[in-house]
Amino acid sequence: MTAPSLQWIAASLFALALLHTFTAKQFERLSRRFPRHAGIFHLLGEVEVVFGFWAIVLIVAMALVADGGTALAYAESRNYTEPLFVFVVMVMAASRPVLRTVVVAVHALAERLPVATPLAMAWLGLAVVPLMGSLITEPAAMTIAALLLAPQIFRQHIPEAPKYLALGVLFVNVSIGGTLTSYAAPPVLMVAATWQWDSAFMLAHFGWKAGLAVLVNASFATWALRTHLRAAPVPGRGQGAEADVPLPVVLVHVGLLAGVVLFAHHPVIFLGLFLLFLGFTQAYERHQSPLILKEALLVGFFLAGLVVLGGMQQWWLQPIVESLGPLALFLGALGLTAITDNAALTYLGSLIVGLSDASKYMLMAGAVAGGGLTVIANAPNPAGVALLKQGFRDETVSAGALLLGAALPTAVAAAAFLLL
Repeated sequence: MTAPSLQWIAASLFALALLHTFTAKQFERLSRRFPRHAGIFHLLGEVEVVFGFWAIVLIVAMALVADGGTALAYAESRNYTEPLFVFVVMVMAASRPVLRTVVVAVHALAERLPVATPLAMAWLGLAVVPLMGSLITEPAAMTIAALLLAPQIFRQHIPEAPKYLALGVLFVNVSIGGTLTSYAAPPVLMVAATWQWDSAFMLAHFGWKAGLAVLVNASFATWALRTHLRAAPVPGRGQGAEADVPLPVVLVHVGLLAGVVLFAHHPVIFLGLFLLFLGFTQAYERHQSPLILKEALLVGFFLAGLVVLGGMQQWWLQPIVESLGPLALFLGALGLTAITDNAALTYLGSLIVGLSDASKYMLMAGAVAGGGLTVIANAPNPAGVALLKQGFRDETVSAGALLLGAALPTAVAAAAFLLL
């Protein structure tokens, strides 16, 4: 089988994976309709499983139509640093010492704002925490924001429409909130060295615009949810002494998390720090909550599948990117981000020789503005889905409803990058 044939097979499987993502909710319904096979339907209904499943199908197909060596060589040629990093940072950021520290700090700040505390907590979770992603990386910000907002917004008895609006705002704000620096957002990382974009450049050209859009989006979502918000319990307050975490334990957790963020592109180092973290949590188990290993592993599986499937799509994506002018490139990136990871788009842009400064800006702006439209649009989105899906009907996130919920905040982000 020729290379072009393998490319068409990979593109077809990628399309099937996208279709599967948008229909994952239907598999959950099939699991109740056919209880005898509920296990397999439930597995296929997990959004986080989709791309990992179809990546396995791709490798098997490559082995059958080419040979096993070709399939194995391709699988081993992929860079899995990002899936590994997201897995590690999710587990560490969701640990009780880290999460409790952030929640208590946010609650203390919320009490000082001139609005009701539940509204202030929701606004801070949708605005300030996503902007923190520029310092602690977007996956860490997504994990903390999701766990902070879950007991307030993402609850079963709240209507679905405002929850999907809040989810869309969270995803968009995390995607654009990481653009204040040059190291925290995956699409920025793909081009920062090649295009010589440092943190000062990002703040001057993207960061302040993103900050304004984040504030507008968070304010609108909080207003839309105002009648549904309630005060959520703060870890360590009114829950007994066992909820208190000694300062040295907090400092160790924060220090290890900071080390992982610092060495985000060096898996040998950050995996070693993660193993040290696991040992420490076992040694001081009384100060820990159960680690979210299952959720983080599923997200890592999803992203690894996206790496495998996405690596075979360059043949049709790059010509599209190369053929577009600046404004068309912005709109094209905005749309293409919905069906592929935004970091993949900017990486393809970095390969184009002679791309103008205006086109570089438009490509990046479109890629990050569209980062909340779908689960696959931005690397941290699967983490948000894994942590928040229990609050939605059937405990699944509808891809179509997410697209609708993210439409308005995406338009706000796009306007900020185009008009300011």
